[in-house]
Amino acid sequence: MSNHQSVPETSASNDSSFDIDATYQAILANEDISTPLAAILALTELIQQSSAGTMFELVKALNDGAKVLRERTPNPIGLNAGCELFIAFVTLFPHDSDSFSNLKTELVKQGRAYAREAQEYREKIANLALGFIKDGSVILTHSYSRVVMRALLRAHERKRISVYVTEARPRGLGLRTYEELTKAGIPCTVVLDSAVSYVMDQVDFVLVGSEAVVESGGLINAVGSNQIAIIAKAANIPFYALAESYKFHRLFPLSQYDLPTHTPKILSFPSAVTPDAKGPGQNSADQDAEKITIPKHTRTMTTEQIACNPNVDYTRPDLISLVFSDVGSLTPDGVSQYLVGMFAG
Repeated sequence: MSNHQSVPETSASNDSSFDIDATYQAILANEDISTPLAAILALTELIQQSSAGTMFELVKALNDGAKVLRERTPNPIGLNAGCELFIAFVTLFPHDSDSFSNLKTELVKQGRAYAREAQEYREKIANLALGFIKDGSVILTHSYSRVVMRALLRAHERKRISVYVTEARPRGLGLRTYEELTKAGIPCTVVLDSAVSYVMDQVDFVLVGSEAVVESGGLINAVGSNQIAIIAKAANIPFYALAESYKFHRLFPLSQYDLPTHTPKILSFPSAVTPDAKGPGQNSADQDAEKITIPKHTRTMTTEQIACNPNVDYTRPDLISLVFSDVGSLTPDGVSQYLVGMFAG
């Protein structure tokens, strides 16, 4: 076993006041544990605390717990994938225990064991991706992904690589990627989200993480991933996604508007528009090509403006070259086939 932090456990008791959301948030505080795994562990603790006496009652309690987590999570896509996987596992688990109490104990044991094993998946994916990274590769990545970071750091141990990373507004998580890669000694440059097409001809391939890989073989990831994939396809540059198998999700979006995170507020027009007051620097001098001063009010979006924009987007399977996972390197069609088999009775 690696140096990962141990999976959190709680003492057993049938406490009807068990707060699954508080348990989920406490588990998620460990940065090594991703959203789907935190959901699986929270549901595992729900079984530990549950007084259910039948499988029907237990599955209902798990579905109710998953519903609570979804309602309290702004972006429930990864969480849904974990809940879906674990509830399917419980439903299909062989009933060969002497008593239902023993069955619940075994389910808790299996859930925790899976979470411990799953923390090694990033290492497996990094080793798999290493075979596709040649010495001297120039890589473009987007935002911040723990599994992508693991793959890049592993490649840096064996080969010479350099990385372009998008700024990834509005959260700016690409800057975190830049800081960690630079600290590790990897040549890295931050790219404006709007400059992806400008830099694409300089890269050998694109490497991104994932919120979820869906049944179509498409990808849900930090907003901007889709346009990067479109540009990569047009430039004939491979677009690779890295995803742990617990992020495989039985969801079949046909467009951006089929995502669970989409609401009528996203990209909606306000009912009334009030022009901003003319600020300093808003004159003809700002049109001077030699001046690079940016008016202060254009540097950041307001909270309200950010709220009107999506956090994630959907990338169609025809734009994805391969998905690197702990179960192997899969084509988008291969992901679909794997999902069908994974949830087969």
